[in-house]
Amino acid sequence: MFLPAGEKQFEFWVLRRNGLPNINIAKHFGVSRQAVSRALLSMDKRIEETLLEMAGANRIEVEKLDSKKGILFGRSIPFKANAIIFVSAKHGMQVWYEHEGECGSCERYRECIELLWDFAEEMQLKLQSTDDPTKIADELFGKLKELVEQA
Repeated sequence: MFLPAGEKQFEFWVLRRNGLPNINIAKHFGVSRQAVSRALLSMDKRIEETLLEMAGANRIEVEKLDSKKGILFGRSIPFKANAIIFVSAKHGMQVWYEHEGECGSCERYRECIELLWDFAEEMQLKLQSTDDPTKIADELFGKLKELVEQA
């Protein structure tokens, strides 16, 4: 993962993304609210920079970026497809392209299902139960787009 899982700043960021107020994060770690605020500002900047670097490296035009949620929506220039880059506490930085996959015959089927369900859980989103990664991705990323547009 691009950020060490044990790094306090990242832990603060994940807790805030999950809805925990700064004051509660500060109490939990025995630090000041100001320390939490400074750490979160630093993490937001690092996450934004990393999302933008990933977009550039993958030739994705940025449409919307939310560093507090760790999500970037854009469009892949070479693939001519919508794309999302997101930060998963469990799976690290991920790039996903909108596509109609041949999921049943794909050797990464289980990996995709796990990634999508794990990220939905991280983002506290309920999804319809299905065994089709393409449908799960469409539902998940649609809900994420709504979250980002509300921010």
